[in-house]
Amino acid sequence: MGGSLSRREGLFGPGRNTQHAVRNTGYMRSTKDDTERLKDLMKAGHGFISIVTHEERYALEVVRCVALDLSRELWTWSVAGGVCEGLISGSPYLPNTDTPTGGLARFYGLQDSSICVALDLAAHLKRDPKALRLLRDIIGDHEQTGKTFIMIDAVDDMPEVLRSYATPFEVSYPDEEELTRIIRKTLARLNRDKPIQVGITKRGMDTIVRNLRGLTRRQAERIIVDAVCEDQQFNDDDINVIIAGKRRMIQRGGLLEYIQTPLDMGEIGGMRRLKRWLNQRRGAFTPEARDFGLVPPRGVLMLGVQGAGKSLCAKAIATAWHQPLLKLDPGCLYASFIGESEKNLREALRQTEMMSPVILWIDEIEKAFASAAARSADGGLSQRMFGTLLTWLQEREAPVFVVATANDIEALPPELLRKGRFDEIFFVDLPNKTIRRTIFAIHLKKRGRQADKFDLDRLAEAADGYSGAEIEQAVISALHAAYADNSDVDTDRILAAIGDSPPLSVTMAERVCALRLWAADRCVSAD
Repeated sequence: MGGSLSRREGLFGPGRNTQHAVRNTGYMRSTKDDTERLKDLMKAGHGFISIVTHEERYALEVVRCVALDLSRELWTWSVAGGVCEGLISGSPYLPNTDTPTGGLARFYGLQDSSICVALDLAAHLKRDPKALRLLRDIIGDHEQTGKTFIMIDAVDDMPEVLRSYATPFEVSYPDEEELTRIIRKTLARLNRDKPIQVGITKRGMDTIVRNLRGLTRRQAERIIVDAVCEDQQFNDDDINVIIAGKRRMIQRGGLLEYIQTPLDMGEIGGMRRLKRWLNQRRGAFTPEARDFGLVPPRGVLMLGVQGAGKSLCAKAIATAWHQPLLKLDPGCLYASFIGESEKNLREALRQTEMMSPVILWIDEIEKAFASAAARSADGGLSQRMFGTLLTWLQEREAPVFVVATANDIEALPPELLRKGRFDEIFFVDLPNKTIRRTIFAIHLKKRGRQADKFDLDRLAEAADGYSGAEIEQAVISALHAAYADNSDVDTDRILAAIGDSPPLSVTMAERVCALRLWAADRCVSAD
């Protein structure tokens, strides 16, 4: 595939099938999903539809496809120009329609069965009561006129009085077929400006398409542009550039964090039962496993003492299974606007499914949904959010393996512990002497020291009751002390660091003891 990209090349050239082509965007109608779903809503008599998306261009083209299929007139409005005919690109704006009131008044007078689309109208309605009244009249007359009113907004800022009338419509993420077309269109467009050297293999192309899943059309296009413009080439070397670009895109949204996973299971001491359980399921996402009759594993809930290594396991699972790791930060889900928190959670879960197969890590899950276990002062928000998560955990079909960690079992709603939400519930206890010895060896080796030069048995004995994280901190503290004294770390320095810092199992002995008693006959021991 080497050489300069040509517009005639089959791999990246524009497709020939232009039926219902998306005008001025380069996007073709991907599947029946968006167009057919919207068409079904209109056929079912939904006269007021709300689309909240940053992909306004694509949403408009979906509406245009539906208008063509149903042979209905289409009119659009924006404050930038007013009302214009929506099926013909470049149509002139009608005079005196560039205000919300003027535009809606013109919509009101259109012939029956028209489709009326307003762009970024929601924010204006809160400041213009006359426009709000006109819109309510248009919606109220739907049964007589057959008109369909569609609002396309970048943010969900709809006045509360309209919410009970609106039918929300979510724009889908592009699938692999559409992503392939977006790559081809983007490369063809870039090549017209400046020739591009293409050397991508089929395997590399498949990897790039797979790594673009879960991004919007605009985000995918932007990442391809960035990858090509750096050296005017598109080849297998761009895979890492695209993965890095995706990581930036996801983290910019704030709901999901793309975690790098250089860690492997060998860097975690103990947990032999958990490791064996995970090793047995590492190939369960493959087509061969499906043909064998297996279904992808759903996930694990890991309870245990703080610092015992639960979070490390999430990273190690992703490395061992060669799957991307996403971290869901529950604290970012909660928003000040009514309905935004639930929308944030649904959007995060939807994006995760689009990126599957993937590992989803929900750290300290009890902190996000603790108040769902009792009546709280948040108007039932936590309970609604928790209900949304439970439904998704139970009913999702996409191969998303969930790793949820928790430290405080009393704060967890009991519904979360029911079988079916997770494949297994593991309890991660404080390490015993043998495991503590291994953990010391791991952290010394990690910092360039030969473990056999230390008295690991003495260290393991002295660290009785310490978690893996506390052992690591003792090694780090000893290194700092040795560096300050212009000497090297040894067993005595680490013993001194251990003695200077009592473990959590001592400072919070009662809670740790209660947690162990609770888990004794309710969980599977990780070790």
